[in-house]
Amino acid sequence: MLQFLLLLPLVFIAVAKPQQLPIHDSSSLLTESDSSELLYLHRKLIEIESITENEEKLGKWLASYLRGKNFTVELQEVSPHRYNLLAYGKKRETSILVSSHIDTVPPFWPYYYNKTSGVIGGRGSVDDKGSVAAQIISLNGLKEKLYDDVSLLFVVGEETGGDGMRAFSNLKDRPQYDVVIFGEPTEGKLVCGHKGILGFTIKVQGKAAHSGYPWLGVSANDIMVEALGKLLELREHLPWSEKYGNTTMNFGKVQGGVAMNVVAETAEANIAVRIAAGTPKIVEGLVIGALKNVKAKAEELGGGLEIEWSEGYGPIDMSCDVEGFEKITVNYGTDVPNLKGDHKRYLYGPGTIFVAHSDHEALKRKELEQAVLDYRRLIIATSMMHHQEHVEV
Repeated sequence: MLQFLLLLPLVFIAVAKPQQLPIHDSSSLLTESDSSELLYLHRKLIEIESITENEEKLGKWLASYLRGKNFTVELQEVSPHRYNLLAYGKKRETSILVSSHIDTVPPFWPYYYNKTSGVIGGRGSVDDKGSVAAQIISLNGLKEKLYDDVSLLFVVGEETGGDGMRAFSNLKDRPQYDVVIFGEPTEGKLVCGHKGILGFTIKVQGKAAHSGYPWLGVSANDIMVEALGKLLELREHLPWSEKYGNTTMNFGKVQGGVAMNVVAETAEANIAVRIAAGTPKIVEGLVIGALKNVKAKAEELGGGLEIEWSEGYGPIDMSCDVEGFEKITVNYGTDVPNLKGDHKRYLYGPGTIFVAHSDHEALKRKELEQAVLDYRRLIIATSMMHHQEHVEV
């Protein structure tokens, strides 16, 4: 049990009066030592390439760094040479978990820092190494009892489906937490939820023939075009909600055939649905219904149409009950639904998703420094709320 009475003065300053935090136009939002360490850590995280499936080098460096800061670090092997990192102080069972991912999308872009503009860039500078660095530095200055009640979790594989977080979630001896604070680029705002997602692949089988005699074959491309037309009609009538807006459907990749003078034997389309209301099963039913007649026609012609589904989830609601933060919802997916358990879920981070995954991924130093203060504020506030709820029970 935490000695929360020792935290009350600090909580009053950081939570009850958030306007007293340092403002953005000051020369530095942090102490000189924290700012220097933040910039060093952020730079090192970016300089070590960690595209998904190649996270080993960064994981080992970060484990060494955290051990040098007196953390106990556990490495969980997710797949060969790929590790999640769980770090904690004096106890393994903590009330609060703070988490981000260390993998990035390709390609690698080198680190840069423009001291005049304060802009820091490079692959992962925003998504998600900005959150990783800010979360670690945010623990500095916390009261000892609270510091010892926070764990850090940095996972692999978030960018390609979340195998790292799912592996951690499935650990038989993993701790259970009361509060989990996830890091992703949220423009420094607290996220009240994000859309769900469902991916699926349409595979069409036809029969090849010379393009001069198309009636001798079955064009998989013709069938695919008809199928996509039906989905274009469907996506104007997908579920919506006031909180998340419209469910959207993106035709991410479409390919078929081998040459312009050959009737296409096969065609394939990869499609992602961002779910604003309802469940993946509801969307599956709508898609199957929309393509029912196309599938039947393909089979009559001697071809075929099949749909392969990925594992999806519906909209994810999150807690946004900490005062002093702007609130938003986002359309992208996160590791939040991949961590099972009865815990309160928060999502916050520096930088904007609009530059993530791009060749101009970058954020300002002040955003990074503000994130340190904001993560610290979230930790303090959620600790206090958890304590109050426990007392009331």
